[in-house]
Amino acid sequence: MSSYRIQGATGEWEVVIGLEVHAQVVSNAKLFSGAATAFGAEPNTQVSLVDAAMPGMLPVPNRECIRQAVRTGLAINAQINRWSRFDRKNYFYADLPQGYQISQLYHPLVGEGSLAIEADEKAGIAQDKQIGIERIHVEQDAGKLMHDQHPTRSYVDLNRSGVALMEIVSRPDMRSPAEAGAYLRKLRAILRYVGSCDGNMEEGSMRADVNVSVRKPGDEFGTRTETKNVNSVRFVMQAIEYEAQRQVDVLESGGRIVQETRLFNPDSGTTRSMRSKEDAHDYRYFPDPDLLPLELDEAFIEDCRASLPELPDAKRRRYQEELGLSAYNAEVLTAEAETARWFEALLTEGARIQKKGEAQVAKASANWLLSELYGALHRLGKTLEDSPVSPERGAELLALVADGTISGSIAKQVFEIMLETGDAPASIVEARGLKQTTDTGAIEAVVAKVLADNADKVEQYKGGKEALFGFFVGQTMKAMQGKANPQIVNELLKKALG
Repeated sequence: MSSYRIQGATGEWEVVIGLEVHAQVVSNAKLFSGAATAFGAEPNTQVSLVDAAMPGMLPVPNRECIRQAVRTGLAINAQINRWSRFDRKNYFYADLPQGYQISQLYHPLVGEGSLAIEADEKAGIAQDKQIGIERIHVEQDAGKLMHDQHPTRSYVDLNRSGVALMEIVSRPDMRSPAEAGAYLRKLRAILRYVGSCDGNMEEGSMRADVNVSVRKPGDEFGTRTETKNVNSVRFVMQAIEYEAQRQVDVLESGGRIVQETRLFNPDSGTTRSMRSKEDAHDYRYFPDPDLLPLELDEAFIEDCRASLPELPDAKRRRYQEELGLSAYNAEVLTAEAETARWFEALLTEGARIQKKGEAQVAKASANWLLSELYGALHRLGKTLEDSPVSPERGAELLALVADGTISGSIAKQVFEIMLETGDAPASIVEARGLKQTTDTGAIEAVVAKVLADNADKVEQYKGGKEALFGFFVGQTMKAMQGKANPQIVNELLKKALG
């Protein structure tokens, strides 16, 4: 159980959280029309006659959007409903020309599923937990109103009107902001692995409605509020913290919570009331008469299942069990689909060049990616997607270290040059004379000089101060500009020191 509690004047309060995530489906066309869906297009340049609700225009379901929703359902082990239906949700928005939204209320495409979040003591998640998912239904998005272009007018952009959304509705199973954050991050990772949504919350292609209520532990659920369209994991967690505390303050002062829709202000970290929360009957739902029910056959569902990639949890287990990676490295490498793809390209190329199994090159590859490459990209303000060094070049660099051509310290120098020039590591090593020295005679001479120059420390070492051995190694490597083979240096020093 979560230990997250809000301390009030009358004792502890528990927060109850459910999330409704709107995820824009990756598709070249909208849910019921052939209009394009590219982000950032000029206003009203991606609007068909169907999107504009011109008389006589009839919607036609986009098979790819349905396929993506089914694939998402399969990825969370959800029930796929062979028979589903579209409904009309009637309300007036200026950016929804039809005057209604085509959605699914009574018979959604995807039924119950679940998503696992992992224990994280630092974040306050005491144990692994399954978060129930009630449904995934498919619906069309509304357009966008712009109020800042003219002091007395609002403008409407219908580019987004009709874009396919998956609404992924969780059960009220989360009990802390940390659990909600972990759930949202995990869900976004799965969507990205599957390729059904790009998960870009900054661009609005994934956003969450946050349902929050509070109660005394063990009591019935309290009245919930819904904070709409929160577009980052951090903001979702902030909205929960603020809203839970606000509700506790209201209840402890003798007030009551009103079921309502609220908005989150990211600048102040607060929520404010927008309108009273409507119930389903307020929208006058009824089956859409222009659309036949969706009937899926087993062949379609199995095709969707066969198209799924290896998902984050399975990949993480494989990295630990088959590649021997630590739990931490496996977690970081699988958290994002792009990271996992980059690592596997690095791994495959490394195994090919070194003529070894992937498990034999996995640890060095993981450590280099998570320390050297990530550190450099952070410093440069770049991501893996625009990395100046490709997985193939990274594998070549690691191979030069593995076969003894260069030392680990020289590899760091070569890597910095690769970042600046984009040159191949072997070319850099050859052009700059950075090959590792394995000439035992040359190394022996340097070892002798280092020991002669530090006779006092030699006596201390022989007197039992064995930690000085690292000093001698460092001085030898420094004298040879990092080009000496470390293994040979260690052997010759041990021999010389008796």
